[in-house]
Amino acid sequence: MTEDVAGSRNVPVECETAPHETINLLRKYVFGADHKTIGRQYFILALVAVFTAIALSWLMRLHLAWPMARLPWLAKIAPNGAPSGIMTPEYYLSLLTIHGTIMVFFVLTTAPIAGFGTFFLPLQVGAPEMAFPSLSRLGFWITCASFGVLMSTFFVSDGPPISGWTAYPPLSALGSDSGPGEALGQTLWTISLGLFCIAQVLSAINFITTTLDLRAKGMTLARLPITVWTWFVTAVMMLIGFPVLFAAALMLLLDRLAGTSFFVPAGLVVSDALQKHVGGEPLLWQHLFWFFGHPEVYIAILPAVGIISLVLPAFARKPLLGQHTMTGCTIAIGILSFLVWGHHMFVSGMNPFSAMAFSLPTLIITLPSAIAGLLWIGTLYGAKMRFRTAGLFCLAFISVFVTGGLSGFFLAQPSIDSYLHATYFVVAHFHFVMGVAAIFGIFAATYFWFPKMFGRMMSERLGQLHFWPTFLGVHCIFMPMYFLGFVGNVRRYAQFSDDYLLPLVPVHKFITVAALVTGAFQLVFLWNLMWSAVRGERAADNPWGATTLEWSTASPPPARNFDAPVMVYRDANAYGPTDDGRDFWAQSEPTGASAVSARGGGRE
Repeated sequence: MTEDVAGSRNVPVECETAPHETINLLRKYVFGADHKTIGRQYFILALVAVFTAIALSWLMRLHLAWPMARLPWLAKIAPNGAPSGIMTPEYYLSLLTIHGTIMVFFVLTTAPIAGFGTFFLPLQVGAPEMAFPSLSRLGFWITCASFGVLMSTFFVSDGPPISGWTAYPPLSALGSDSGPGEALGQTLWTISLGLFCIAQVLSAINFITTTLDLRAKGMTLARLPITVWTWFVTAVMMLIGFPVLFAAALMLLLDRLAGTSFFVPAGLVVSDALQKHVGGEPLLWQHLFWFFGHPEVYIAILPAVGIISLVLPAFARKPLLGQHTMTGCTIAIGILSFLVWGHHMFVSGMNPFSAMAFSLPTLIITLPSAIAGLLWIGTLYGAKMRFRTAGLFCLAFISVFVTGGLSGFFLAQPSIDSYLHATYFVVAHFHFVMGVAAIFGIFAATYFWFPKMFGRMMSERLGQLHFWPTFLGVHCIFMPMYFLGFVGNVRRYAQFSDDYLLPLVPVHKFITVAALVTGAFQLVFLWNLMWSAVRGERAADNPWGATTLEWSTASPPPARNFDAPVMVYRDANAYGPTDDGRDFWAQSEPTGASAVSARGGGRE
């Protein structure tokens, strides 16, 4: 205890400071609107989501390979879904539903856009903050609430829904008559989807406004880094697509709870019960969902395209070939993505002329994607490649992006798609293009930007240990699925008991082992992330010798990002010989500067 001059007794110092520390933590992590803190929180949320999804996929793969395997601990966690420890087919579908929903929305949408985008967009345009900081904070907590509502489906009486992440009516619109998980579980899933849509619209408004209104002096549209362009185009797509999905989710909720008939036709009998609906149209949901759903593929992949286009030149030590062409491809993909949703509905009874009308733009949209691939390959020609982990994931991205994209030609043809649509061929295509490629983009971004986000370097040795098993493992998991699709292996089956499927069980066992091993190596990444954030080598301000504005400030950046107003002198593609023997020009470096900042310099 201490006494002041008036003789009054003061409380102990630790009692005085503890409440203030709590208040400061609340201000920073709960109410604070600093885009860098929010970006880190989005990144952590995506990490929680992805490892949850990996655990669910492990359970699904174990069941597919050994359907009669008894897991006593699973019976304790899900007594209705796995009585006596043996998973039911319905519970398998529940796991599939939640796995797909988590990956599409809370990983592939959240990490590259809300995570890296929220952190780096203001830095790359030279702004001190996002245009609407409070919207960033509000969007994060709505996203957290959405994830919480989704995960709560595991703890309600009927469990998670069995309708898949696409939730086609009438299965998803009828309630408990449709099966396990279709009562409260499906309602919670729909509410979660609606909340996520609201959060994404708020983020889209923020991204668009920040890009257009908060650029630093000299940062013309032509000088914007390719990552900013992809975030901008993605935000526009989100602003168009997510309101449509929100409307569809609202209509589905009304069909379930208010007795409307948007998606349920008259005279439908399910579980021996006549459903009290009239005049609904199940295909209306498919049109609304896929009008959002196919742009969502590019909402997930375009930020990765921007990341690879930014990171690859930093490790190739040469400019990106056709920078403005790449920007044009990004815009073209964004526009065309809203014209191809019907190719998801070739087997829905669509008029053949409509099918051909959707097939044509589906083939056309491959052109800008193919051009992007050629530009990356052209960038590598004659490059002095530094094979660091971030650069390796760039090369891996190009590989799986091309591999998955080529399989899309099969599905763009209505006659071929009618055979392959319900098979594992689609699972392989979907995972290679949207899943693995986007995840590799996220990995490249993590290894590249980690020094700027946390002020420390990730372990290169652990990074290499993470990369090689992951790259080989995803091919062992998904490449065999193409061949399973060719022989007619139907997806969403919980068990392969048909005679023609029994010879394929060994293939599924191989895939399961590959999935378990590959998933286990992601723990190496997680350990590297956590260990490096605390004990990693201190990072220089520009350890990679990169050109964009985030590398011209401290690592991690100060509260307002830059110590002084930023002036931009060139675009972000300025790799090449300089007067002082370096091989890059920073965007904020005046022409003719003869020395690089002591905080800069390339790291071999």
